[in-house]
Amino acid sequence: MQPDTLSGGFDHPAIQSAHAYRSILDAMARPGSRRDIAGVQPPAPLSPAAGAVLLTLCDGDTRVYLAGDADTAAVRDWLAFHTGAPLTGPSDCMFAVGIWDALMPLDTYPTGTAQYPDRSATLIVDHADLTGPGATLTGPGIQTQANLPLPDIAAFRANRALFPRGLDFILTSGTRLAALPRSTRVSATAEVS
Repeated sequence: MQPDTLSGGFDHPAIQSAHAYRSILDAMARPGSRRDIAGVQPPAPLSPAAGAVLLTLCDGDTRVYLAGDADTAAVRDWLAFHTGAPLTGPSDCMFAVGIWDALMPLDTYPTGTAQYPDRSATLIVDHADLTGPGATLTGPGIQTQANLPLPDIAAFRANRALFPRGLDFILTSGTRLAALPRSTRVSATAEVS
């Protein structure tokens, strides 16, 4: 075990994880809004926001898939030490983390069932672009409309078509995050008048 494995977590877990949880809930409740989330320093290539999300939402019963470059020995050891979360493949995960391209294809993740739509995965899209207007978002939690840059509008629209099944997304960059639950309708900015 590397010495870095033991460091990089919350200094004050009860307080900091409560603040992080509130940021995640606010972002999910208000799709397109950006929230600050910090307090951890995970191993590269994870961003501090992605690390904070994992430490806040994962425990020994939470199956996690590390996609692409996120699957390193340092990240595996760090996650195991701080959360105890078991690692798995994309078809069995509850959370997946990686850059957008590494998380493809989306149809490999659980999207829930008609009886249990909550048995779906949440994808943490790390190093996402959270600046600029991007796509137009409407739906629950959005008063009129919101904007958020998305890597592939068509993929998010296809995910919305599965509702109430589908994937939920948390986009992270540096110490910021935004969320896109499956209930959010996505359109190109030019499509909304």
